Parts: sequence; structure tokens; C-alpha cells
Amino acid sequence: MAHALLWGTLSFLLAGVCGGPLIRLLRRQGIGKTIRIDGPAMHQVKMGTPTMGGLMILLPVLLVTLLTNLVERYSILVPLGVMVAYGLLGIYDDLRGVRDRSGVGMLARFKFAWQALIGLLTAFGLRYILDLGGMAVPTFPIEFDIGWWYLPIAAFLIVGAANAVNLTDGLDGLAGGTSAVAYMAYGVIAYLQGQVYLVTFCFTVVGAVMAFLWFNAYPAELFMGDVGSMALGATLATVALMTEQWFLLAIVGAVFVAEALSVLLQVGYFKWTGGKRLFKMAPLHHHFELLGWSEVQVVQRFWLVAILAAMLGIALALW
Repeated sequence: MAHALLWGTLSFLLAGVCGGPLIRLLRRQGIGKTIRIDGPAMHQVKMGTPTMGGLMILLPVLLVTLLTNLVERYSILVPLGVMVAYGLLGIYDDLRGVRDRSGVGMLARFKFAWQALIGLLTAFGLRYILDLGGMAVPTFPIEFDIGWWYLPIAAFLIVGAANAVNLTDGLDGLAGGTSAVAYMAYGVIAYLQGQVYLVTFCFTVVGAVMAFLWFNAYPAELFMGDVGSMALGATLATVALMTEQWFLLAIVGAVFVAEALSVLLQVGYFKWTGGKRLFKMAPLHHHFELLGWSEVQVVQRFWLVAILAAMLGIALALW
């Protein structure tokens, strides 16, 4: 744990040093956030804020992990590879959204196809290379081997987490703060299991995310973009699968689950009722904004929920 925290601190320092130059580079290249017209009107002031800030998370994590954990355990290439793969997909998506000025980016079906392919390849690697396939359930002393079901479930978790964190990335500090808490929780779970290399990886991510939050705190100087949100979500699910405590991902990532469900329920209810809305706006954080909560209130209260959910998840992992 001492080494994990030290490398996490180094990751924070490396990412922090990159923050200012990255913001200036993105501004010179005109890579700014496009605010969609169907979002809350108060967000229009954020138009043009540099995006693709997730690069200051991915690059330090890649560097620190290659210098440390890779020497100890090659299996760390799995979550690192997922982070890089989803990060590259996010870069392409972010650049498309900036260039066409719509904020939409890639067509959903193409993005999902690539996400699913990466998810399935990762599931095969976890199952047949790392020989994983178990599911730990709280209060049960043994892990359950779910056989071939592991492949679609693992792929679903990876793709689902990538999109859930992406949907959460709508307010200053929201996705970054909740992601850091979730990685801390799984870092603790990995530590309890003796997976030292995975502990170090988790806290390396936490350090980089905290540095990003320095620039993403309200009012944000830099946005995460898909390059950060999709990579963080998919990698979090991969880490959960490697601990075999992926059953707890819905609890540790309760905020992400709520954000994704709010979108699914909103769309489903809208179609079912012929135009009525279940929430004032989805994802869920916009609903609370339109109820009168300030952006800072929404973010801080969601952080509190994330911390409590992480505490509960760790407690259940110990049960």
C-alpha cells in the first residue's frame, strides 16, 4: 500500500505538471467543448472550454504503470490496454464532435460496435489468458464459476461502465470525483486480496484523476471528454473483474448506475407515453439542476453518495 500511494502521488505530480501546457495546446488547436442545444441553457457559458483533458490522466498512468507494475506482473497490461484502447476511441470521438461543431461525435452504432469489440476481446483475455471467471457474492464463502456466461457479462460490464461514466461527465468535477472514489474502493478491495500490482494501478489512476480535478473544479478550465470518461469507466469495470468482486460494481459505482438508468428510463417512458417525461432532463444530474440545485451542490452531493456507496461496497467485500 505504501508503494501504491507513493506512485499515486507521482502520478498526481506528473499529471499536474501537464495540465497548464495541455490547456494552452488545446486552446491553440481550437479544441473546445461544444454545448449541445438540448442541454440546460445555463451551460452555454461553458462553450469553448478546452476538452480532451482525459489525456492528462491517461498519459501519466501509462508512463507510471510501464515503469512500475509491468515489471512485477504482466497481467496489468489488461486494464492498461483497455484504458489505451478506449482512450484512442474517445480521442477520435472528441475530435469528430469538435470538428462538426455538433458535440455529437461518432455515430452511436459505430461507437458501440467498437466498444463491444474491445469489451469482448478483453473478456476473452480475462477468461482464457488470466484464467478468471469467478463471481464473488457477499456472505458466500466461495466464488462461483459462471462458465461461458462470463464472456458476455464481462463485455457488458466493460461497455456499460464506459457509457455510464461518459453520461456522468456533464458537470464540473462530477465524473472525475466519483471515478476517483470508485478506484479507491477497488484499490482497497485489491489490497485485501493481496493483488499488490492492481492496488498500485488503482491508486496511480486516482493520483492522475485528482490532478485533473485541480483544473476541472468549478468553474472548469478543462473538460475530460470521451477520451477520459470512456477510458475510466471501461478500465474500472476491468479492475472489478480482475478482483472477481464485479458483482459489487453496481454498488461502488452507484452514481454511474443511477445516471445511466435515468437515461434509459427517460427514453423508455417518453416512447411508452407518447412524449411525456419521467425526469425534467436526463442524465440525472441535469434533473437536479432544473429542480434548483446549483452545479456545485449537485456535484458535492453526488460525491457524498459515491463515498457512501464505496464504503458499503468495501464492507460487503469483507463480508
